[in-house]
Amino acid sequence: MNSTREDAWNLLTKHTKGEGLIKHALAVEAAMRAYARKFGEDQERWGVVGLLHDFDYEQNPDPKDHPRVGAGVLERRGYSEDIIYSIKAHAGHMQMERRSRMDKALFAVDELCGFLTAATLVRPGRNIAELPVKSVKKKLKDKAFARNVSRDDIRCGATDLEVELDDHIAFVRDAMAQVAESLGLAGHK
Repeated sequence: MNSTREDAWNLLTKHTKGEGLIKHALAVEAAMRAYARKFGEDQERWGVVGLLHDFDYEQNPDPKDHPRVGAGVLERRGYSEDIIYSIKAHAGHMQMERRSRMDKALFAVDELCGFLTAATLVRPGRNIAELPVKSVKKKLKDKAFARNVSRDDIRCGATDLEVELDDHIAFVRDAMAQVAESLGLAGHK
């Protein structure tokens, strides 16, 4: 199957109704597309991985099911092995080696996108484009802030992708700023 964004979007919205999870998928898609451009990779393919990485989570939040159930759906629909592998490998509990740059990028951006969203929403302007890296790093040290976000995953993701943490934060922030309107992070008008 030659997976397209339209196919991925339809699958995502069929399985996911929560606005927050859809926005998260859009944020991860934007970050994945940006890294694909940076690395000279296929933006469509990387974007599809970003959109679909958590498409089954709302229906299968238990780690024993997510993303295994979703991987089965993707297999039956004819998605390629590399897309399915990246989606499975992004979940640390699956204990799969992140082999490709796409695998590493998905792991690196997933938790960070959620953290950047949270950090933006507590700022007065609620505009991700204005979110300073310094502020994000300060929030990373605050264990009570966005406590469900793994700081280790964010740091390890940057290391595995071979990018400096500050640069990674700025890069993902800027990618998300490109779709800020759809994420509800464009600030007050």
